[in-house]
Amino acid sequence: MKATILDLRRQMSQVLKSLDHNEPVTILHRGKKKAVLYPAGAARSQPGAATDHPAFGMWKKRADLSDVGRHVRRLRKGRHNAI
Repeated sequence: MKATILDLRRQMSQVLKSLDHNEPVTILHRGKKKAVLYPAGAARSQPGAATDHPAFGMWKKRADLSDVGRHVRRLRKGRHNAI
């Protein structure tokens, strides 16, 4: 079911009935998806591990980041040292 903010205010009984039927409710604000409500106890798909994300380890081959302490000190230097 899709419900707007106005539906939540005026037709909460229908939203609750959908949740009773184990149907997720998508909350819309100005036509854009803002949230999804799931019934309590409903089985949901679990997100994968962070290491499975394509962005994980994208900087592991950068030579300038091999010494993390040196890199952080360089980032924290004031602007007057850069001149």
